Amino acid sequence: MFNKILVAIDDEYSNQHIVDEAINLALASNAQLILTNVVPPFSEIYPEPGYIAAHGYHPTIHGETAVNYYMQRLEALEQKSMELLQSFAKRARTCGVEVEYVQATGSAGFMICKVARNREVDLIMIGRHGRTGLAEFFLGSVSNYVLHHAPCSVLTIQGPIHQDVADSLTMEAALM
Repeated sequence: MFNKILVAIDDEYSNQHIVDEAINLALASNAQLILTNVVPPFSEIYPEPGYIAAHGYHPTIHGETAVNYYMQRLEALEQKSMELLQSFAKRARTCGVEVEYVQATGSAGFMICKVARNREVDLIMIGRHGRTGLAEFFLGSVSNYVLHHAPCSVLTIQGPIHQDVADSLTMEAALM
């Protein structure tokens, strides 16, 4: 069946059920779990250090101070990510599953596929937030990227459906 299962985690609340499913599958197939969280270093929330230095990220912070501010925020994200991975790893170990965790920095979809390739996993388990249409286009879709670029099978686990998706499903049902 499966020997190594990579579980892509983005936050504590939306991924608890994914980790539970992964633990159950790992127990059933006597597989090792590899928990992975990717910290995106450059995004709209935390722009590139060069941009910060040139334009100032915060109205009162400029130059080297801005870069230091950015680095502190990045370190805080990395610390939060590591605590999340450790928490889920402890939960898996308590259930009797062999587990390790990997924190990566970069583009989430790309890094998930890279970790899967490097660790030679048999399956990637990843959540899907239920975004469609413009929301998916503008916010991106990590699960979609992984589905198309993974070196192994991918199991997507549906997360809570967002209100915009629920509204469109309700409208479709009313029209039928």
